[in-house]
Amino acid sequence: MTMTSRERVLAALNHNETDRVPVDFSGHRSSGIAAIAYPKLREYLGLPPRPIRVYDVIQQLAIVDEDVLDRFGVDTIELGRGFAQEDESWTPWTLPDGTACFVPAWTRLQREERRWVIQSENGRILAHMPDGAIYFEQTYFPFLEGDDLDAVSEALQESMWTAVASPPGPMDSQAFAEGAKQFRTQTDRAIIGLFGGNLFEIGQFFYRNDLFMMLLAAEPQRAHRFLDKLVEIHMANLEQFLRSVGESIDIILFGDDLGMQTGPMMSPKMYCEFFKPRHTLLWNRAKELADVKVMLHCCGGVRELLPHLIEAGLDAINPVQISCAGMDAAELKAKFGRDLTFWGGGCDTRDILPNGTPEQIQEHVKQQVEILQPGGGFVFQQVHNILANVSSKNIVTMFDAVNDGL
Repeated sequence: MTMTSRERVLAALNHNETDRVPVDFSGHRSSGIAAIAYPKLREYLGLPPRPIRVYDVIQQLAIVDEDVLDRFGVDTIELGRGFAQEDESWTPWTLPDGTACFVPAWTRLQREERRWVIQSENGRILAHMPDGAIYFEQTYFPFLEGDDLDAVSEALQESMWTAVASPPGPMDSQAFAEGAKQFRTQTDRAIIGLFGGNLFEIGQFFYRNDLFMMLLAAEPQRAHRFLDKLVEIHMANLEQFLRSVGESIDIILFGDDLGMQTGPMMSPKMYCEFFKPRHTLLWNRAKELADVKVMLHCCGGVRELLPHLIEAGLDAINPVQISCAGMDAAELKAKFGRDLTFWGGGCDTRDILPNGTPEQIQEHVKQQVEILQPGGGFVFQQVHNILANVSSKNIVTMFDAVNDGL
């Protein structure tokens, strides 16, 4: 029986066999495509030019149009695609390679000498993209010179990753709820609601990576107080978010990069002390508030943390970074495949997608699907975003390999 896209994704998340492999492309901000690469892909596919809308200015990601989603058999879509569809929500800009595009009108972009900068509401420079670069990077860390645990909420507006909004953008909760309900009637794709709820990462965004690591190790009680403040804010936002759109989404996406190339950034013991109880609170509250599956975007090698993430209530992990230590797909599937959906791991984006031949990409995708698909618990996605230097031919080869049933 042929499934709808939503049925297909939900079946996979429930560890049931599907009629074909469910596919994610641009369903969230770590499964998309660089805006520089996107018009080239459209041209390669023989599709008419469309205005390039850069919805994630920091990572320079393009909105993927419906005709491309249809061409690749994509089963997912981000909730934000239901918003900011009118022209006045966008303002002209130019990509680093000279391509004309549009960015959200509320983004505070300014040209300053030989770089672009992003400002906060207060005019502080939060991030910059020097000439020759193709992404923005954080330049201001609110707690770098000293923290104020009574000002965590204010600091969220002064940090690049938390202050720069993507669509739906600024709006009241009633408009958000109404827009989400309308969007759900317009698509049968599985809708992903981006929530965030980052804990470890916001510590890094505020203190800087090194200083937050030292805070966890050297001042655990102060780290706990900071994280408690953060959870209090996240919990209030989660209640409002899911009361507004809980009936309109299928998956809620949290974020916390816990791994690196060689393994986790912290020991399981440290994860269990600082983050597991708080993840448990947030993820289980999400399931109490709405009929949603909980997915965590978590880069890197996190094999040692997976049992704890599962116990905390996680349903799916993304992007399954198979090039990292401990992240062999076959071993992960054998050990955790009954309890966890692997949302990703379908094609390596570090070496194979940018550098492989079409034959190598086809064989690699075939192998990954054969390992991860049996018994459900798998949604195909390349490992993280498709970067600006990846050829259109390789992108099409990857998706066609999935859709041809390889």
